[in-house]
Amino acid sequence: MKPLLAWLLAGTLALLCNSAQADLQLRLKTDGLTPAQQHASQVLLDEAMQALPPRFIQQLDRTIDVGWTDQMPDNAYGEASLVSELDLNRALLPSLADGSAATQKTSRPHGTVRREMLATVLHELTHIYDRARLWPSAERSLIQRCTRKNNTSGLIGLPDECRGQNDRRFTLSDDPRLLDLAGWPQYVGRRGEREQHNRQIARSPDLYEITNPKEFVAVNMEYFLLDPSYACRRPALYRYYQEHFGWAPAAKDSCTKSFAFLNAGNDFAKTPLGQVDPERVYAVDYLLAEANQNWVSRWGHSMLRLVICAPGRPRGPDCRLDLDQHLVLSYRAFVGDVQLSSWDGLVGKYPSRLFVLPLSQVIDEYTKTELRSLASVPLKLSRSEIEEVVEHAAEMHWSYDGNYYFLSNNCAVESLKLLRSGSNNKQLIGLDSIMPNGLLEVLKGRGLADTSVLDDPREALRLGYRFDSFRDRYQAMFEVIRKHLPIKQASVEDWLSLSAAERRQWVDQADLRTSAALLLLEQASYRRQLLLAQDEVKQRYLGARELKNGGMEKANKTLQEILANSGFLSRPAELLGSSGYGLPQPAEWQRLESESSQRQKQLQSLTGELDKEVRALLEPARAAEIAANEANLKLVGEHLRELHKAAGGLELP
Repeated sequence: MKPLLAWLLAGTLALLCNSAQADLQLRLKTDGLTPAQQHASQVLLDEAMQALPPRFIQQLDRTIDVGWTDQMPDNAYGEASLVSELDLNRALLPSLADGSAATQKTSRPHGTVRREMLATVLHELTHIYDRARLWPSAERSLIQRCTRKNNTSGLIGLPDECRGQNDRRFTLSDDPRLLDLAGWPQYVGRRGEREQHNRQIARSPDLYEITNPKEFVAVNMEYFLLDPSYACRRPALYRYYQEHFGWAPAAKDSCTKSFAFLNAGNDFAKTPLGQVDPERVYAVDYLLAEANQNWVSRWGHSMLRLVICAPGRPRGPDCRLDLDQHLVLSYRAFVGDVQLSSWDGLVGKYPSRLFVLPLSQVIDEYTKTELRSLASVPLKLSRSEIEEVVEHAAEMHWSYDGNYYFLSNNCAVESLKLLRSGSNNKQLIGLDSIMPNGLLEVLKGRGLADTSVLDDPREALRLGYRFDSFRDRYQAMFEVIRKHLPIKQASVEDWLSLSAAERRQWVDQADLRTSAALLLLEQASYRRQLLLAQDEVKQRYLGARELKNGGMEKANKTLQEILANSGFLSRPAELLGSSGYGLPQPAEWQRLESESSQRQKQLQSLTGELDKEVRALLEPARAAEIAANEANLKLVGEHLRELHKAAGGLELP
């Protein structure tokens, strides 16, 4: 044989042999095992090998010895060494050998002891695989230089920019994309560091997953491999594992296109359970409520607006006209008490949750009550990025329960994390802003926000890119009053600062147009009085809880019932209890609809009771002013109807 040909053949044979030996092998330690125990153990290991992705088997190029040990806590199933050993709890071996483990129920997520054993083998093998994916030595030294010396949580504190441009990662559990999806997003304001605590705690298959990223990878690998519904319950993570391994196990035939959500609107007559289909979402806007003089609102409020097309309308710009379909994603502090303390907001005592609200309510809330304008700025996201933001929002709606900090984890920070983790847009990586108005400027600077839609104010109003504060409208109505009545006030604020009795004297002198203006301003005054009353009740509530005031105790009970019953609107997972995990599936929707409707009816009843009880708690002057304001509304309404009828018009309702 020619030397060159012999060399090529020998090399080829060597490669084939090395390849054959490189694949993962599980070698059972048989010492001390009966034939039945050996057989049952081998069947378990063979089943685990059949469940693993082919690439996993190829890349984990070693033989792993698997044995049974008495040196393990009673509640443990197994544990892997750093390199090539896997120990299982010998206490479980008899039930595996006699087959009873297959029917023995357990409170653990997988249902039976036999299924938990299989999940444990896959879990521990994933730990070995995760540890084995080391970088070359030169890149590993870069990791060591970049890691902070005082970081006690492993590699989670490693800034992303220290990872280099190579697609390989130090470990699977250190992949920035996995950390974003898993619940350890970038810490906004700290240039790439990762948050240390995972707050995606609701609808978890096993809370052990949030212990650290390594356990998250292993726990979710169990469900990726063993649960056919994983693709529907955690679609983003399913795609992550699928892309990483270039393979996926058999899944359900198909997943529903829509995601369930609970609408936190204040119309308690409507069923809160809704659905959103990502394909019907035309655009995602950055929705900014402009600042006012309140301490907690001086930098604005960040939200995201889903521009949803009406059923039957093709996806396109005309969907912006379907305002009744649009939803707002708003991270807010859920206050489990009627107090809103600035200090508690600074130290993170309020839960931060993702509320889903109808656009119409948000517009009224800010423009009419708080007299703040709204700017709705389109974000330049691709079609897939839009749908993945919607998907991630649904996942956060059901799983996230964070802590709200006014300065470090506020609405702007939460909105940015949602956009970044959902879209995986490269322009958002490394982007930092903790101020709502500042975030809009940064998004504009990165070319992600199209603020040109606001350049023409009139056109922006017409097309729904801007919703002006009602302050200018109120001032215009006030000018109508000034023109027809000899009043001394110069601004609408001066007029609204008058008592209701002082304003009432002008009602009989008003003509048709002036009466309409008076009615609008009386409505504005009434909303203002309700806000002042709300704050007053908060303060009296806090002071009276220790005073054993009979009336206060009754109202306190009603308030607490409202808080208890309304909490589900921001933490909807509580309606489903411990059943299931991830996104609720159609089989769970019926229970959701029943439970949410029942809670909604209770809220509707309690709200009426509270109105009667709280009025008794107001300062006499405040209660009298609200009553006078209501009398004004009735008087102006009657006067307006009489003028309209006298002018030959149809009788007003």
